[in-house]
Amino acid sequence: MTDMNEKVTIFWFRQDLRISDNPGLFEAADRGKVLAIYILDDEEPGIFKMGGASRWWLQNSLNSLNKSLDGKLNIYTGSSKAIILKIIEENNITGVYWNRCYEPWRIRIDREIKIELKNRNLNCQSFNGSLLWEPWEILKKDGSAYKVYTPFYRQCLQARSPREALPKPEKLELIEDGNNQHTIDKLKLLSNLPWYKKFTSYWKIGEDAAQLKLMEFLDNGFLEYKEGRNYPSKNNISKLSPHLHFGEISINQVWHSAKVKAMIEGISKDLDCFLNELGWREFSYNLLYHFPYFPTKNFQSKFDNFPWNDDFNLLQAWQQGKTGYPIIDAGMRELWQTGFMHNRVRMIVGSFLVKNLLLHWRHGEDWFWDCLVDADLASNSASWQWVAGSGADAAPYFRIFNPVLQGERFDSEGYYTRHFVPELANLPNKYLFKPWAAPEVILKESGVVLGQNYPMPIVSLDQSRDEAIKAYRKLKS
Repeated sequence: MTDMNEKVTIFWFRQDLRISDNPGLFEAADRGKVLAIYILDDEEPGIFKMGGASRWWLQNSLNSLNKSLDGKLNIYTGSSKAIILKIIEENNITGVYWNRCYEPWRIRIDREIKIELKNRNLNCQSFNGSLLWEPWEILKKDGSAYKVYTPFYRQCLQARSPREALPKPEKLELIEDGNNQHTIDKLKLLSNLPWYKKFTSYWKIGEDAAQLKLMEFLDNGFLEYKEGRNYPSKNNISKLSPHLHFGEISINQVWHSAKVKAMIEGISKDLDCFLNELGWREFSYNLLYHFPYFPTKNFQSKFDNFPWNDDFNLLQAWQQGKTGYPIIDAGMRELWQTGFMHNRVRMIVGSFLVKNLLLHWRHGEDWFWDCLVDADLASNSASWQWVAGSGADAAPYFRIFNPVLQGERFDSEGYYTRHFVPELANLPNKYLFKPWAAPEVILKESGVVLGQNYPMPIVSLDQSRDEAIKAYRKLKS
């Protein structure tokens, strides 16, 4: 219970689990004492309740944040609106601040809370702590939302420059809610199936780790980013996506740090390419905000009648990395083992699922949602609809990634594939991405027995491609 004479502002942490460049926290700290809270609400998201990999990340991220706050992060579980109102009733709260989120249910809850607090004459403010440009700032001349990326991003660059990052609050006077007994461990975020334990060797989590990851990328992976990002065995991707999703680092910090580094090093093409990728993240949020049905429904309604396959065995083979196509299997096993997948490989496995197996993109979206540490509603749904051809600015129907050619081109020495598909480690490069074409003597020498220790292909590439193109062409007629 707080002293009745104290002026206390609630700061509600959500997808902004950091202290630096946190606009809402910065302003709350400037008002006086701060009651820092985090609420786990598993009811409002419905089918988009956080998946297993995300919950593992969140557990570690909250622990890191709580340490930064000297153990004064107040933890709650349940309805955000009900909990905030209860805290207000039990404490002398004069304001509630938070940074905006853009999932449909969060927007609805935020609106309800703002109305309720304003009716009580309480100071209530939300801030932009997640995006470079708000979705309502980047619109076409007629006021409608962009549905194509290139003009969207061009308009972004012509709009105001992204704001500079804020420092940590000079003074952060934190208090605790004595009426609350919840702890991070009581949230029970971790699954009884400890598949996530292997993630710990791949990731360091929290604000300090995010800053270090950014510096490592700018020092070691930024140069040659434009070309190198296509090769899964190269160190030319930032792996900042989970840190950005949970807000352990801000997009403004990443944007401006990259620009400064590029200016110092004289890098232009790599900078432009990297900023363009950040632009795709903005575009995904733009779509989610303006078209909130995007994660569950085809953006192009003609796909509602698409003849999707319903073969669970094919889906399971894809999920388990047992398709018989090595680059596909490597990607799916990377996902299961690390909670992450290289972006080039995400496109390849996505194309294979929807265009070779003809399985609905929602199956891929659901699996990624549960297995990715960077599972993000906007990016996940936009990416899956893009590869399916049903989304905004989507890949053309005839663009079907050939997993053999993709493997040979982007993992020519097989470093990535052999790492995640070790049963093929001794197969020569010539046959690594098409083991079924290898002579029996080569297979025997390599210790590969197709159909036993490595599967035969679950579909024919040529036949499945022809079937997909026929199905897609019918949509155009």
